[in-house]
Parts: sequence; C-alpha cells; structure tokens
Amino acid sequence: MKILTSQQIRAADQYTIQHEPITSIALMERAATQCFAWIKARFALPTSFTLFCGIGNNGGDGLVIARLLHQARYKVKVYVVHYTEQSTDDFRVNVQRLKEVGVTPQAIHEGQALPCIEEACIIIDCLFGTGLRRPVKGIAAKVISAINELSCPVIAIDLPSGLLAEDNRNNTALPIIQATYTLTFEAPKLSFLLVDYASFVGEWHHLAIGLHPDFLKKVETPYFYLTKDMIANLIRPRPKFAHKGHFGHALLVVGSKGKIGAAVLAAKACLRSGAGLLDIHIPACGYEILQHTVPEAMVATDPTEDYLSTLQVLDKYQAIGIGPGIGQQGDTAKLLKALLQNAPRPLVLDADALNLLSKNPPCLSLVPSHSILTPHPKEFERLFGASASDYDRHLQLKEKARQHHIFIVLKGAHTSIACPDGKLYFNSTGNPGMATAGSGDVLTGMITGLLAQGYTPKAACLIGVYLHGRAGDLAAYANGPMALIASDITAHLGKAWLELLN
Repeated sequence: MKILTSQQIRAADQYTIQHEPITSIALMERAATQCFAWIKARFALPTSFTLFCGIGNNGGDGLVIARLLHQARYKVKVYVVHYTEQSTDDFRVNVQRLKEVGVTPQAIHEGQALPCIEEACIIIDCLFGTGLRRPVKGIAAKVISAINELSCPVIAIDLPSGLLAEDNRNNTALPIIQATYTLTFEAPKLSFLLVDYASFVGEWHHLAIGLHPDFLKKVETPYFYLTKDMIANLIRPRPKFAHKGHFGHALLVVGSKGKIGAAVLAAKACLRSGAGLLDIHIPACGYEILQHTVPEAMVATDPTEDYLSTLQVLDKYQAIGIGPGIGQQGDTAKLLKALLQNAPRPLVLDADALNLLSKNPPCLSLVPSHSILTPHPKEFERLFGASASDYDRHLQLKEKARQHHIFIVLKGAHTSIACPDGKLYFNSTGNPGMATAGSGDVLTGMITGLLAQGYTPKAACLIGVYLHGRAGDLAAYANGPMALIASDITAHLGKAWLELLN
C-alpha cells in the first residue's frame, strides 16, 4: 500500500472526479458514508454525537456524517467553526441538505464564547483535513483546546485537526486534536507512523473510498505500508521434490556466557522461517544447551569458553547472522571485523554486533553492500547519532541506508525498513506485548533463515518483519500482550505462515 502526501491525496481526489467520473460532492458522500458505517458498527443507539466542522471539505464530510447519523436516529449536534469566511461549494450544499432533514448547525465565530458540551457524548472532529498547511490559530485553536480538555472520546475524520500529514516539526507547540480514533481515507498518513504524533492520532483505521486505481498505480512515492497481500506475493512455493539443500545453509554467530538464551531464540526462529540447514557458532559454554534445545541445528563451538573469538569457514553459507548475545569482548570485536572483511555475501547484524560497530565507526565502511542492520532506536542513535524528532530520524534512516548501501530495519511500533534505493516500508503487524527481551533475537533468526533460502535482502526484510509482527499478534491473542515472551513469537510462526500461504 502506497503512503501518499497530502498533495498527492488531493490530486488523487481530482483524478477520480475527472476519470471515474464522479462529482466532488458524490465522492464526499462516499467517503462520509464509509465513516458512518464504521461509527454505526461500533456505537449503538442512543449514543449522542457532537460534531465540530470546519468550512472546507473536511467540514463537508462531517455534515454528511451528521445527516446519516441523524437519519439513523442517533442524537446529533453540529457546530460550524468559522475560522475564515470562505467556504467550499460542497460544504454549502451539505449545510442545506442537513437542514432539510431537521438539523441546523450552530455557528461559532471569532470572539464568540464556546458552547457548553455535555460530557456524555462522542466528539467527531471535522475541522481540518489534508488541506491544512500551517499550524492552527485563532478560534479553531480555541475549539481544539476546549475539545482536548473534555473526557469525551474523539473521532477524527481523515486527520486529527491541527496535525499535518507529513512534517510537524514546527507544529506541535499549538493545539492539535488528541483523537481516540482517527478514520483516514484510502491509506495512512506518514505522521500516523511516527512515534512523536501517536498521542494525537490514537487508534487509526484506513477506509477505502474508491479513489481511481489508475492514479494509485501510477503515482510515485518512497513510502509504503506493508499488507498481507503484498507479503503473500513475495512467498515462493516449495517444489514437491525439494530437499533441505534447496533451502539454504545458514550460520548464526551468537551467544556468550549468560546470554546463550539469545542463541536459542535466534536459532529456533531461523529454522521456523524455513532454512534447510543451520549451523550455530557459539562459545564452548553453550554447547550442551544448544544440543538439547535446538536438536535440528549443528553446533560448532569456539575455542574460547565464555565468548566468541575465532571465525570458521564462511564460503558454504548462503546467509550469516551475527550479534544476539555475543557481548563486546575485545576478541569478539576482532571476530566481527574479520567477518566484515571476509564475508562472501550480505550479513544480518543485530544487538551487540551493532554496539561493537558503534564503538568502532570506521568498521561501518566494511559492512558488505546490501547487508541488513536491525537496530532498536537506541542502537540506531549510537550508530548514527541523535535526532531532534522522529521525523528527523526517519529522514536520517533513509539517508544512512542510501549512503552505506544497506537495509536498516528500525524496530518499533511500526517497524520501518529503509532500502538503499531510498524507499521506506512501514510494518502493519505487531503489538506492544512484543516489547520484551529476546524479540529482536527472534527477528534476526527469521531474516537470516529467509536469506538462506535465496530471498533477496529486501524480500527477507519485508517478509521477516511482517511475519514477526503477525506471529506476535497471534501470540498476544492467545496469551495476552502482558504475558507475551519472545519464544511465544516463534511458537506462533507456523500459524502466521499458514495465513500467508492460504
């Protein structure tokens, strides 16, 4: 799914109007009807709704929603905030249509006292949509502040009013609606996927409103949102007469004394992701543990008892992952540098491998082209420096992937995958229960297992991140997010695979 800018969304509306063809007011009716259907499915009679509408097309959406709610016998009050005197034609038409069914909007002008709102209602915010280009001031800002002081649930239509669709670095000092739900049209906005703006957006849902498929197919964007269909199309079926050699030989360089669990988690996830063969290189102290817990893998021990110091032959492996639990010993740092210098193909680097890189910045230039780095935000900051905002971080993420010709999987609520070509993919699966020790080790094993099977680094990242999140969702459904542990993710990978394959 493509993530479009506010300008592109407006262009999509115009293209749809011209080429479907459909009138602009009919497209407004279609969009508002989708919102009404979502609201009606979740809120039973006799729920009361108070709508705050601007005088542009977002306000027009609100007027249609108010009319449909009233006709469905919900209690409805409508306020129109006159932050300017210039209203759109479609807005004016829908004011008249609302009056014809017996609801007269009440006007709020600059300098006028704000109405008293009953706390037992649900607020619907339709003040501003994607047409907003600057921070909100004046009467609209006062209304937004008043809404935020209430304890009522708030449903924002398309965008929480005051929030810009993309760059809000100079915007958050002024009032922005703090929505409980945001119903956005066709696709999420970039700002929904950045942590700095989560408190404004709340729980968001995208509603398809039938924008013209030709426009959506042709429009160029560097931003994408992962969907089940997109990932399913990347999966290659297994031939009937395949054997384990067809699905690659993976190597995981993992573990140190006290952190052998990381090796176990990564190894099990690698095998559950489909690797045909797996070797695990661990310090000697982990030998018996790995033999008992992952009998499907072949275990090779380092000459050192408690940490890693020596590389083995690399040429026979189709994928190599390093980092979970390896520690930061001096000999381990030398091992990592030797691996970077001698690796025959792209690597997967996580955890302490990234921490060692951050302590030795010149080694970044040794990372093989198209390798995959999987940092969490603090590891990313240690590698590439701090960012003033999440928006700045996402720009930095794109630039570092391009500069170093690597894939960077920045883990988070919407894990983002930055590609060397400048494209950025946001994940749609996962839940807060996955913020638990070892979750990243599982992801490293999965991506390494996918690489071993011959998936490109990009496909391995996209499939691995989506499946990791989906398995986490299934685990949360089974055990609850509070009780979720990393091994639960691996335990639910089979079900996640089946969803894609079916």
